[in-house]
Amino acid sequence: MRQDQEDPYQRRSAQVYAAADRAAGSVASPRAVLYDAVLLDRDGTLIEDVPYNGDPEKVRPVPGARAALDRLRAAGLRLAVVTNQSGLARGYFTGEQMWAVHARVEELLGRFDAWLVCPHDDADGCDCRKPAPGLVYAAARELGTTPSRCVLVGDIGRDVGAAMAAGAAGVLVPTPVTRPEEVAAAGWVATDLPAAVAEILRRQQAVQPSTPPTEPVRTALVVRSDSAGDVLVTGPAIRAVAAGAERVVLLCGPRGRAAANLLPGVDEIIEHPLPWIDPAPGPVDPEAMRSLSTRLGAVGADQAVVFTSFHQSALPLALLLRMAGINRIAAISDDYPGSLLDIRHRVPVGVPEPERALSLAAAAGHRLPDGDEPVLRLRRDAVPPRPADVGDPGYVVLHPGSAASSRACPPEVATRIVGALADAGHRVLVTGGPDERAVTARVAAAGGTDLGGRTDLAGLAAIVADASAVVVGNTGPAHLAAAAGVPVVSLFAPTVPFGQWGPYRVPTVRLGDAAAPCRDTRAASCPVPGHPCLSGVDPGDVVNALRTLAVSGGGGR
Repeated sequence: MRQDQEDPYQRRSAQVYAAADRAAGSVASPRAVLYDAVLLDRDGTLIEDVPYNGDPEKVRPVPGARAALDRLRAAGLRLAVVTNQSGLARGYFTGEQMWAVHARVEELLGRFDAWLVCPHDDADGCDCRKPAPGLVYAAARELGTTPSRCVLVGDIGRDVGAAMAAGAAGVLVPTPVTRPEEVAAAGWVATDLPAAVAEILRRQQAVQPSTPPTEPVRTALVVRSDSAGDVLVTGPAIRAVAAGAERVVLLCGPRGRAAANLLPGVDEIIEHPLPWIDPAPGPVDPEAMRSLSTRLGAVGADQAVVFTSFHQSALPLALLLRMAGINRIAAISDDYPGSLLDIRHRVPVGVPEPERALSLAAAAGHRLPDGDEPVLRLRRDAVPPRPADVGDPGYVVLHPGSAASSRACPPEVATRIVGALADAGHRVLVTGGPDERAVTARVAAAGGTDLGGRTDLAGLAAIVADASAVVVGNTGPAHLAAAAGVPVVSLFAPTVPFGQWGPYRVPTVRLGDAAAPCRDTRAASCPVPGHPCLSGVDPGDVVNALRTLAVSGGGGR
């Protein structure tokens, strides 16, 4: 679409930017970076919030804005403003006055590559007014990239919601008007705009190796011993190691083996439980540890990269690896490692688990090759065909269970959700493991199809891949959806941080009480009677979330 054919509020301002248009729908050549572009809310984020301002003389940048934006420009990131301006719909100012304000913003803060404006009010029901994702999609098109390669900085929950619903990263910079529940629900919070920019650039740099390995890596041993979801989110980092090694051997535990089978870049898998990682470990068996050390020594690894979650220790395994004769070991460790690690890496709290792992791979000298996006992926040859009897693609998957009961959707809530989805015209498949058949049967009886216990993880991946959306808690199928690029309605119990464990780089709407008393407890079983973080989820909000994600009843998407 030519610029002169576009909505005048959904384009660059000719008064302030005169560069040639990019081709419609063009996408930048994929590079192994996290972000191409930074999108910024206007009022309260770039400039002081003056309600319904149409006067350029009232424009006042927030402290440090110009220097922060210049840092982004110097790093090669493109910048766009995405702003709700309902004052246009209400007649409080004209389009000409608004563009004059924008010209003043650029005079003070420098040029932006695009301005995207929603001129509507809430009652108009448009798809561009934040928290709807329309402005984010439009900005990505205008900048020649994709939403997953954008990060949006804003001061209220609407900004973060719009970013998430498009699959972009969202940074909340609270102001006095930001509600506490918005701060609680945000996955990434910064104290001010300069701090947000500093963290964007730090995360961008963290996945780029400063130096390659000093010697060629013929065989790399990578370790991720935990559940299926943990293994899946480590996938991008394992692919990065595989790009720099001739052979990759993965050590995982029994709970993650099925997910390990799905990961690209893995040549061999060693399955062994680690008693310092498993949630219900048996006594340490010295003979089993000696056997594991011998098995690891037989790998002949030139390098070992030990991936862990933020609350786990890599040091017990590092000792076994030293005993196995592996001389180059990298891991994240806040604890003093002595001589157990050659590369002791540290990561700030709050970084998404896939990026946390990617930064460790980079510290060990590895990066994703150009053309490989830092997203979750599965091996195509490891996912079977979707069962024919589930019907055509376009259904909604509801997965109510979780290995950790604190993160499962209460069955009575899941039952009401299925009923609401069916009433809205959605075809619903209810999935679960063999031990969840009673729950899935109860939930599906409200209007869905019961698939409980019918698939293994690979079979579930096939079903998820053909869904229009997945409604799921913080559990493995959420990451299967992310790997397939399928939108997620995340019924997220806040026992662990959403910013670290939420669905990664996929359109998402988060539901549930982010400030519930279980917040940050890491509890596997609900520590609060009544499961308040998820028991209050309104089924109507799930239906509305699907609308936000452009998933319509009847299987459309």
